[in-house]
Amino acid sequence: MGFGLVFLALVLGTLAVSAPARADTIGPGDPISHVVIIYQENHSFDNVLGAWCVQTGRCNGATTAQVFNGTTTKTVPLVPAADVVPPIDHTDTGQIRAMDGGKMDKWQTLSGCAAPTYGCLQQFQPSQIPNLISLVQQFTVSDATFEANPMPSWGSHLDLVTASMDGFTGDNPSPSTTGAPVGYGWGCDSNLDAKWLSPSGQLEWVPSCVPDPKLDPTTYPYGGAYRATPVQWEPTLMDDLRTKHLTWRLFETTRQTKGLPYGWDICPTFADCEYTTQKNNVINPSAQVINAATNGKLPNVTIVMPDLLHSQHNTYSMAMGDNWIGQVVSAIMHGPQWQSTAIFITYDDCGCFYDHAAPPPGDGPRVPMVIVSPYAKAGYTDSTPATLESMLAFTEHLFALPPLGRTDAQSYDFANAFSFTAAPGAGRAGSLAGRLPRMVTTHIPAAERRYVLNHPPPRTDT
Repeated sequence: MGFGLVFLALVLGTLAVSAPARADTIGPGDPISHVVIIYQENHSFDNVLGAWCVQTGRCNGATTAQVFNGTTTKTVPLVPAADVVPPIDHTDTGQIRAMDGGKMDKWQTLSGCAAPTYGCLQQFQPSQIPNLISLVQQFTVSDATFEANPMPSWGSHLDLVTASMDGFTGDNPSPSTTGAPVGYGWGCDSNLDAKWLSPSGQLEWVPSCVPDPKLDPTTYPYGGAYRATPVQWEPTLMDDLRTKHLTWRLFETTRQTKGLPYGWDICPTFADCEYTTQKNNVINPSAQVINAATNGKLPNVTIVMPDLLHSQHNTYSMAMGDNWIGQVVSAIMHGPQWQSTAIFITYDDCGCFYDHAAPPPGDGPRVPMVIVSPYAKAGYTDSTPATLESMLAFTEHLFALPPLGRTDAQSYDFANAFSFTAAPGAGRAGSLAGRLPRMVTTHIPAAERRYVLNHPPPRTDT
Protein backbone atom coordinates (compact mmCIF):
# COMPACT_ATOMS: atom_id res chain seq x y z
CA MET A 1 0.00 0.00 0.00
CA GLY A 2 1.52 3.35 -1.04
CA PHE A 3 2.11 6.15 1.45
CA GLY A 4 -0.86 8.16 0.19
CA LEU A 5 -3.23 5.22 0.61
CA VAL A 6 -1.75 4.39 4.01
CA PHE A 7 -2.30 7.99 5.10
CA LEU A 8 -5.86 7.99 3.77
CA ALA A 9 -6.61 4.73 5.54
CA LEU A 10 -5.21 6.02 8.81
CA VAL A 11 -7.35 9.14 8.69
CA LEU A 12 -10.58 7.46 7.58
CA GLY A 13 -10.12 4.50 9.90
CA THR A 14 -10.18 1.81 7.25
CA LEU A 15 -7.29 -0.08 8.77
CA ALA A 16 -7.93 -2.63 11.49
CA VAL A 17 -8.82 -1.19 14.89
CA SER A 18 -7.32 -2.98 17.86
CA ALA A 19 -10.07 -4.76 19.78
CA PRO A 20 -8.54 -6.01 23.05
CA ALA A 21 -10.34 -8.36 25.36
CA ARG A 22 -12.56 -6.29 27.63
CA ALA A 23 -13.39 -6.97 31.26
CA ASP A 24 -16.66 -4.98 30.92
CA THR A 25 -16.80 -4.21 34.63
CA ILE A 26 -17.28 -0.45 34.23
CA GLY A 27 -20.96 0.45 34.50
CA PRO A 28 -23.68 2.52 36.18
CA GLY A 29 -23.53 0.45 39.38
CA ASP A 30 -19.96 1.49 40.12
CA PRO A 31 -19.28 4.01 42.92
CA ILE A 32 -17.67 6.54 40.58
CA SER A 33 -19.88 9.47 39.60
CA HIS A 34 -17.22 12.04 38.67
CA VAL A 35 -14.72 11.68 35.82
CA VAL A 36 -11.86 14.18 35.47
CA ILE A 37 -9.59 14.27 32.41
CA ILE A 38 -6.42 16.36 32.80
CA TYR A 39 -5.28 16.85 29.21
CA GLN A 40 -1.67 18.03 29.01
CA GLU A 41 0.37 18.76 25.90
CA ASN A 42 2.76 16.93 23.64
CA HIS A 43 4.78 14.10 25.18
CA SER A 44 5.34 10.43 24.45
CA PHE A 45 5.35 7.70 27.08
CA ASP A 46 9.11 7.05 26.97
CA ASN A 47 9.79 10.79 27.09
CA VAL A 48 7.91 11.16 30.39
CA LEU A 49 7.86 7.75 32.10
CA GLY A 50 10.38 5.61 30.21
CA ALA A 51 13.27 6.23 32.62
CA TRP A 52 11.06 5.60 35.66
CA CYS A 53 9.76 2.35 34.15
CA VAL A 54 13.29 1.08 33.54
CA GLN A 55 14.48 2.11 37.01
CA THR A 56 11.55 0.42 38.77
CA GLY A 57 10.87 -2.46 36.39
CA ARG A 58 7.20 -1.66 36.79
CA CYS A 59 6.24 -0.97 33.17
CA ASN A 60 7.37 -1.12 29.56
CA GLY A 61 9.81 1.74 29.12
CA ALA A 62 13.07 2.36 27.27
CA THR A 63 16.18 4.45 27.84
CA THR A 64 17.65 3.88 24.37
CA ALA A 65 16.35 4.44 20.84
CA GLN A 66 16.81 2.77 17.50
CA VAL A 67 17.88 5.17 14.74
CA PHE A 68 17.93 4.18 11.06
CA ASN A 69 20.23 6.35 8.97
CA GLY A 70 19.28 4.96 5.56
CA THR A 71 21.67 2.03 5.54
CA THR A 72 22.12 0.83 9.12
CA THR A 73 20.30 0.97 12.44
CA LYS A 74 22.16 2.07 15.54
CA THR A 75 21.22 2.26 19.20
CA VAL A 76 21.56 5.67 20.86
CA PRO A 77 20.78 6.69 24.46
CA LEU A 78 17.77 8.77 25.36
CA VAL A 79 19.56 11.66 27.03
CA PRO A 80 18.26 13.47 30.13
CA ALA A 81 15.95 16.30 29.09
CA ALA A 82 16.28 19.93 30.10
CA ASP A 83 13.23 21.44 31.80
CA VAL A 84 12.30 23.61 28.80
CA VAL A 85 10.77 21.31 26.19
CA PRO A 86 12.32 21.59 22.70
CA PRO A 87 10.19 22.21 19.59
CA ILE A 88 9.76 19.07 17.44
CA ASP A 89 7.61 18.42 14.38
CA HIS A 90 4.50 16.44 15.34
CA THR A 91 2.29 16.75 12.28
CA ASP A 92 0.31 13.67 11.28
CA THR A 93 2.63 12.96 8.37
CA GLY A 94 5.67 13.48 10.60
CA GLN A 95 4.37 11.00 13.16
CA ILE A 96 3.64 8.41 10.46
CA ARG A 97 7.16 8.85 9.07
CA ALA A 98 8.76 8.56 12.52
CA MET A 99 6.90 5.34 13.31
CA ASP A 100 8.12 3.84 10.02
CA GLY A 101 5.47 1.16 9.80
CA GLY A 102 6.05 0.04 13.39
CA LYS A 103 9.86 -0.01 13.25
CA MET A 104 9.87 3.18 15.37
CA ASP A 105 13.26 4.21 13.98
CA LYS A 106 12.87 7.42 11.97
CA TRP A 107 12.31 10.08 14.62
CA GLN A 108 15.55 11.73 13.50
CA THR A 109 13.82 12.70 10.22
CA LEU A 110 11.56 15.14 12.09
CA SER A 111 12.28 18.86 12.14
CA GLY A 112 14.01 19.60 15.44
CA CYS A 113 15.37 16.07 15.79
CA ALA A 114 18.22 15.84 13.31
CA ALA A 115 21.72 14.58 14.13
CA PRO A 116 23.86 15.22 16.06
CA THR A 117 21.61 16.65 18.82
CA TYR A 118 18.56 14.41 18.23
CA GLY A 119 16.28 16.79 20.15
CA CYS A 120 13.42 14.30 20.32
CA LEU A 121 15.58 11.46 21.66
CA GLN A 122 15.48 12.56 25.27
CA GLN A 123 13.50 11.83 28.42
CA PHE A 124 12.73 13.27 31.80
CA GLN A 125 14.11 11.83 35.00
CA PRO A 126 11.74 11.07 37.89
CA SER A 127 13.15 13.90 39.98
CA GLN A 128 12.07 16.43 37.33
CA ILE A 129 8.35 15.54 37.57
CA PRO A 130 7.88 14.65 41.26
CA ASN A 131 4.09 14.99 41.39
CA LEU A 132 3.37 12.78 38.40
CA ILE A 133 5.87 10.21 39.69
CA SER A 134 4.27 10.19 43.16
CA LEU A 135 0.90 9.54 41.56
CA VAL A 136 2.12 6.83 39.20
CA GLN A 137 3.91 5.08 42.08
CA GLN A 138 0.80 4.90 44.24
CA PHE A 139 -1.95 4.51 41.66
CA THR A 140 -2.27 2.93 38.19
CA VAL A 141 -0.23 3.50 35.05
CA SER A 142 -1.25 2.36 31.59
CA ASP A 143 1.83 1.54 29.52
CA ALA A 144 -0.18 0.72 26.40
CA THR A 145 -2.24 3.85 25.67
CA PHE A 146 -1.76 5.21 22.14
CA GLU A 147 -3.06 8.14 20.15
CA ALA A 148 -6.26 6.99 18.42
CA ASN A 149 -4.75 8.35 15.19
CA PRO A 150 -1.35 9.92 14.45
CA MET A 151 -2.30 13.58 14.89
CA PRO A 152 -1.29 16.79 16.69
CA SER A 153 -3.28 18.75 19.28
CA TRP A 154 -6.30 20.03 17.37
CA GLY A 155 -7.21 16.60 16.07
CA SER A 156 -6.67 14.96 19.45
CA HIS A 157 -9.04 17.41 21.14
CA LEU A 158 -11.65 16.88 18.43
CA ASP A 159 -11.36 13.10 18.69
CA LEU A 160 -11.56 13.14 22.50
CA VAL A 161 -15.25 14.09 22.46
CA THR A 162 -16.40 12.64 19.12
CA ALA A 163 -14.36 9.45 18.58
CA SER A 164 -14.10 10.70 15.02
CA MET A 165 -11.98 13.01 12.91
CA ASP A 166 -15.07 13.94 10.85
CA GLY A 167 -12.87 13.72 7.75
CA PHE A 168 -10.18 16.08 9.06
CA THR A 169 -6.58 14.89 8.96
CA GLY A 170 -6.10 16.25 12.49
CA ASP A 171 -3.43 18.78 11.57
CA ASN A 172 -3.70 22.11 13.36
CA PRO A 173 -5.55 24.88 11.47
CA SER A 174 -3.83 27.55 9.38
CA PRO A 175 -4.79 31.04 8.16
CA SER A 176 -7.27 30.96 5.32
CA THR A 177 -6.19 31.65 1.75
CA THR A 178 -9.49 33.51 1.29
CA GLY A 179 -8.11 36.49 3.20
CA ALA A 180 -10.62 36.13 6.04
CA PRO A 181 -9.49 38.06 9.12
CA VAL A 182 -7.94 35.82 11.78
CA GLY A 183 -10.09 35.46 14.89
CA TYR A 184 -9.48 33.76 18.20
CA GLY A 185 -8.35 30.19 18.72
CA TRP A 186 -8.58 27.39 16.17
CA GLY A 187 -12.31 26.65 15.95
CA CYS A 188 -15.47 28.04 14.38
CA ASP A 189 -14.73 31.60 15.48
CA SER A 190 -11.13 31.57 14.22
CA ASN A 191 -11.73 31.96 10.45
CA LEU A 192 -8.97 29.39 10.01
CA ASP A 193 -8.89 26.40 7.68
CA ALA A 194 -7.80 22.80 8.28
CA LYS A 195 -7.00 19.87 5.99
CA TRP A 196 -10.00 17.67 5.22
CA LEU A 197 -10.28 14.51 3.13
CA SER A 198 -13.39 14.30 0.97
CA PRO A 199 -15.15 10.94 0.52
CA SER A 200 -13.42 10.70 -2.86
CA GLY A 201 -10.02 11.04 -1.19
CA GLN A 202 -9.32 14.62 -2.29
CA LEU A 203 -7.45 16.76 0.23
CA GLU A 204 -9.18 20.11 0.73
CA TRP A 205 -8.85 23.14 2.97
CA VAL A 206 -12.12 23.79 4.80
CA PRO A 207 -13.13 25.85 7.86
CA SER A 208 -11.79 24.29 11.08
CA CYS A 209 -15.31 23.90 12.39
CA VAL A 210 -17.84 21.09 12.83
CA PRO A 211 -21.03 22.88 11.69
CA ASP A 212 -24.48 22.56 13.21
CA PRO A 213 -27.30 22.61 10.62
CA LYS A 214 -29.85 23.24 13.38
CA LEU A 215 -28.58 26.77 14.00
CA ASP A 216 -30.63 29.71 12.75
CA PRO A 217 -29.56 30.10 9.08
CA THR A 218 -30.18 33.83 9.22
CA THR A 219 -27.47 34.26 11.84
CA TYR A 220 -25.35 31.25 10.87
CA PRO A 221 -25.72 30.68 7.11
CA TYR A 222 -22.98 28.05 7.10
CA GLY A 223 -23.95 26.26 10.30
CA GLY A 224 -21.46 28.25 12.35
CA ALA A 225 -18.53 28.00 9.92
CA TYR A 226 -17.25 31.25 8.46
CA ARG A 227 -17.88 30.04 4.89
CA ALA A 228 -19.51 27.12 3.11
CA THR A 229 -18.15 23.75 4.19
CA PRO A 230 -18.63 20.09 3.20
CA VAL A 231 -17.99 18.93 6.77
CA GLN A 232 -20.94 17.16 8.40
CA TRP A 233 -22.28 17.52 11.93
CA GLU A 234 -20.99 14.97 14.44
CA PRO A 235 -22.54 14.16 17.86
CA THR A 236 -20.30 14.81 20.85
CA LEU A 237 -19.89 13.54 24.38
CA MET A 238 -21.37 16.85 25.52
CA ASP A 239 -24.53 16.17 23.48
CA ASP A 240 -24.96 12.73 25.04
CA LEU A 241 -24.38 13.97 28.57
CA ARG A 242 -27.00 16.67 28.08
CA THR A 243 -29.49 14.09 26.77
CA LYS A 244 -28.94 12.00 29.92
CA HIS A 245 -29.28 15.11 32.15
CA LEU A 246 -25.70 14.63 33.37
CA THR A 247 -23.50 17.60 34.21
CA TRP A 248 -20.24 18.53 32.49
CA ARG A 249 -17.73 21.34 32.36
CA LEU A 250 -14.84 22.20 30.07
CA PHE A 251 -12.26 24.14 32.06
CA GLU A 252 -10.51 26.00 29.27
CA THR A 253 -8.22 28.97 28.82
CA THR A 254 -9.13 32.62 28.57
CA ARG A 255 -10.51 33.86 25.28
CA GLN A 256 -8.61 37.12 25.51
CA THR A 257 -5.49 35.50 24.09
CA LYS A 258 -5.08 34.97 20.36
CA GLY A 259 -2.97 31.91 19.82
CA LEU A 260 -2.32 28.44 21.11
CA PRO A 261 -4.06 28.20 24.51
CA TYR A 262 -7.52 29.01 23.18
CA GLY A 263 -6.63 26.83 20.20
CA TRP A 264 -6.64 23.77 22.43
CA ASP A 265 -10.13 24.50 23.77
CA ILE A 266 -12.69 21.95 22.67
CA CYS A 267 -15.93 23.92 22.57
CA PRO A 268 -15.08 26.36 19.73
CA THR A 269 -14.45 23.50 17.27
CA PHE A 270 -18.13 22.54 17.48
CA ALA A 271 -20.77 25.04 16.39
CA ASP A 272 -23.38 23.29 18.53
CA CYS A 273 -21.22 24.08 21.57
CA GLU A 274 -19.84 27.48 20.62
CA TYR A 275 -23.14 29.00 19.45
CA THR A 276 -25.67 27.36 21.81
CA THR A 277 -26.34 27.22 25.54
CA GLN A 278 -23.69 24.48 25.79
CA LYS A 279 -21.17 27.30 25.91
CA ASN A 280 -22.40 28.05 29.45
CA ASN A 281 -20.56 24.89 30.52
CA VAL A 282 -17.21 26.35 29.46
CA ILE A 283 -15.33 27.79 32.44
CA ASN A 284 -12.24 29.96 32.13
CA PRO A 285 -9.63 30.42 33.27
CA SER A 286 -9.00 26.73 33.78
CA ALA A 287 -7.57 27.30 37.27
CA GLN A 288 -11.17 27.61 38.48
CA VAL A 289 -11.23 23.80 38.53
CA ILE A 290 -9.23 23.98 41.77
CA ASN A 291 -12.00 25.94 43.52
CA ALA A 292 -14.63 23.61 42.09
CA ALA A 293 -12.80 20.56 43.43
CA THR A 294 -12.12 22.13 46.82
CA ASN A 295 -15.77 23.06 47.26
CA GLY A 296 -17.24 19.80 45.97
CA LYS A 297 -18.69 21.33 42.81
CA LEU A 298 -17.19 19.05 40.15
CA PRO A 299 -19.75 17.92 37.56
CA ASN A 300 -20.14 14.35 36.36
CA VAL A 301 -17.53 14.94 33.63
CA THR A 302 -14.71 17.48 33.81
CA ILE A 303 -12.14 18.10 31.08
CA VAL A 304 -9.24 20.32 32.14
CA MET A 305 -7.00 22.12 29.66
CA PRO A 306 -3.96 23.97 31.04
CA ASP A 307 -2.97 27.50 30.22
CA LEU A 308 0.15 27.89 28.11
CA LEU A 309 2.63 28.28 30.97
CA HIS A 310 1.47 25.06 32.66
CA SER A 311 0.83 22.99 29.53
CA GLN A 312 4.26 21.29 29.23
CA HIS A 313 3.96 22.18 25.54
CA ASN A 314 7.06 22.41 23.37
CA THR A 315 9.11 25.50 24.40
CA TYR A 316 7.54 25.55 27.90
CA SER A 317 8.56 24.22 31.32
CA MET A 318 7.94 20.61 32.30
CA ALA A 319 8.18 21.49 36.00
CA MET A 320 5.55 24.24 35.75
CA GLY A 321 3.17 21.68 34.30
CA ASP A 322 4.00 19.16 37.02
CA ASN A 323 3.21 21.85 39.61
CA TRP A 324 -0.16 22.38 37.88
CA ILE A 325 -0.96 18.67 37.86
CA GLY A 326 -0.14 18.55 41.56
CA GLN A 327 -2.40 21.49 42.36
CA VAL A 328 -5.40 20.08 40.49
CA VAL A 329 -5.05 16.53 41.79
CA SER A 330 -4.39 17.67 45.37
CA ALA A 331 -7.57 19.78 45.33
CA ILE A 332 -9.56 16.75 44.19
CA MET A 333 -7.93 14.27 46.61
CA HIS A 334 -8.61 16.54 49.58
CA GLY A 335 -12.03 17.65 48.39
CA PRO A 336 -15.43 16.22 49.33
CA GLN A 337 -15.92 14.36 46.02
CA TRP A 338 -12.69 12.33 46.13
CA GLN A 339 -14.41 9.05 47.09
CA SER A 340 -16.51 9.12 43.91
CA THR A 341 -13.90 10.36 41.41
CA ALA A 342 -11.66 8.86 38.72
CA ILE A 343 -8.89 11.08 37.32
CA PHE A 344 -7.13 10.42 34.02
CA ILE A 345 -3.85 12.33 33.51
CA THR A 346 -2.58 12.13 29.95
CA TYR A 347 -1.10 14.01 26.98
CA ASP A 348 -2.86 14.84 23.74
CA ASP A 349 -0.06 13.74 21.40
CA CYS A 350 3.58 12.66 21.25
CA GLY A 351 5.07 16.07 20.73
CA CYS A 352 6.75 14.15 18.88
CA PHE A 353 9.26 12.53 21.19
CA TYR A 354 10.62 9.05 20.73
CA ASP A 355 8.71 6.03 21.94
CA HIS A 356 9.82 2.47 21.29
CA ALA A 357 6.43 0.70 21.45
CA ALA A 358 4.92 -0.04 18.04
CA PRO A 359 1.24 1.01 18.00
CA PRO A 360 -1.58 -1.27 16.86
CA PRO A 361 -2.46 -0.67 13.17
CA GLY A 362 -4.03 2.74 12.65
CA ASP A 363 -3.04 4.16 16.05
CA GLY A 364 -0.49 6.87 16.75
CA PRO A 365 2.49 6.90 19.14
CA ARG A 366 2.15 5.86 22.78
CA VAL A 367 1.39 8.55 25.37
CA PRO A 368 1.52 8.62 29.19
CA MET A 369 -1.65 7.63 31.04
CA VAL A 370 -1.91 7.78 34.84
CA ILE A 371 -5.19 6.81 36.54
CA VAL A 372 -5.85 8.24 40.02
CA SER A 373 -8.85 7.22 42.11
CA PRO A 374 -9.75 5.65 45.45
CA TYR A 375 -10.72 2.67 43.30
CA ALA A 376 -7.61 2.57 41.12
CA LYS A 377 -5.50 -0.49 41.82
CA ALA A 378 -2.52 0.38 43.99
CA GLY A 379 0.86 0.29 42.23
CA TYR A 380 -0.72 -1.39 39.22
CA THR A 381 0.32 -1.42 35.55
CA ASP A 382 -2.45 -1.87 33.01
CA SER A 383 -0.90 -3.20 29.80
CA THR A 384 -4.15 -3.79 27.93
CA PRO A 385 -3.96 -1.95 24.56
CA ALA A 386 -5.89 1.32 24.79
CA THR A 387 -6.17 4.68 23.04
CA LEU A 388 -7.10 8.17 24.16
CA GLU A 389 -10.65 7.18 23.16
CA SER A 390 -10.57 4.66 26.02
CA MET A 391 -11.34 7.56 28.38
CA LEU A 392 -14.44 8.16 26.27
CA ALA A 393 -15.33 4.46 26.47
CA PHE A 394 -14.89 4.53 30.27
CA THR A 395 -17.24 7.52 30.54
CA GLU A 396 -19.81 5.97 28.20
CA HIS A 397 -19.87 2.67 30.08
CA LEU A 398 -19.98 4.36 33.49
CA PHE A 399 -22.97 6.55 32.64
CA ALA A 400 -24.69 4.15 30.18
CA LEU A 401 -24.16 6.48 27.24
CA PRO A 402 -24.35 5.16 23.68
CA PRO A 403 -21.07 4.96 21.75
CA LEU A 404 -20.43 7.86 19.43
CA GLY A 405 -18.92 5.66 16.74
CA ARG A 406 -17.26 2.41 15.86
CA THR A 407 -13.91 3.08 17.47
CA ASP A 408 -15.09 4.05 20.95
CA ALA A 409 -17.58 1.16 20.83
CA GLN A 410 -14.60 -1.19 20.38
CA SER A 411 -12.23 0.60 22.76
CA TYR A 412 -10.98 -0.91 25.99
CA ASP A 413 -12.36 1.10 28.94
CA PHE A 414 -9.54 0.68 31.52
CA ALA A 415 -11.71 -1.74 33.48
CA ASN A 416 -8.66 -3.72 34.63
CA ALA A 417 -7.25 -0.61 36.32
CA PHE A 418 -10.09 -0.47 38.87
CA SER A 419 -11.30 -2.58 41.76
CA PHE A 420 -14.77 -2.02 43.20
CA THR A 421 -15.12 -5.16 45.32
CA ALA A 422 -13.64 -3.99 48.64
CA ALA A 423 -14.84 -1.18 50.86
CA PRO A 424 -13.01 2.13 50.38
CA GLY A 425 -9.69 2.01 52.20
CA ALA A 426 -9.38 -1.77 52.09
CA GLY A 427 -6.41 -2.38 49.86
CA ARG A 428 -7.06 0.41 47.40
CA ALA A 429 -4.64 3.14 46.43
CA GLY A 430 -4.83 6.32 48.46
CA SER A 431 -8.31 5.71 49.89
CA LEU A 432 -7.40 7.01 53.34
CA ALA A 433 -6.44 10.66 53.64
CA GLY A 434 -3.30 9.79 55.58
CA ARG A 435 -2.05 7.64 52.69
CA LEU A 436 -2.54 10.16 49.93
CA PRO A 437 0.69 11.20 48.19
CA ARG A 438 1.83 14.70 49.01
CA MET A 439 2.02 17.05 46.05
CA VAL A 440 4.96 19.46 45.97
CA THR A 441 5.92 22.68 44.20
CA THR A 442 9.12 22.75 42.16
CA HIS A 443 10.88 26.12 42.12
CA ILE A 444 11.27 27.62 38.65
CA PRO A 445 14.20 30.05 38.38
CA ALA A 446 13.22 33.58 37.39
CA ALA A 447 15.52 33.46 34.35
CA GLU A 448 13.73 30.40 33.03
CA ARG A 449 10.33 32.02 33.58
CA ARG A 450 11.46 35.03 31.57
CA TYR A 451 12.79 32.76 28.83
CA VAL A 452 9.58 30.80 28.31
CA LEU A 453 7.51 33.98 28.37
CA ASN A 454 9.70 35.52 25.68
CA HIS A 455 9.83 32.40 23.45
CA PRO A 456 6.25 31.30 22.82
CA PRO A 457 5.56 28.77 20.05
CA PRO A 458 4.22 30.27 16.82
CA ARG A 459 0.48 30.36 16.27
CA THR A 460 0.92 27.77 13.53
CA ASP A 461 2.79 25.39 15.85
CA THR A 462 2.23 21.78 14.79
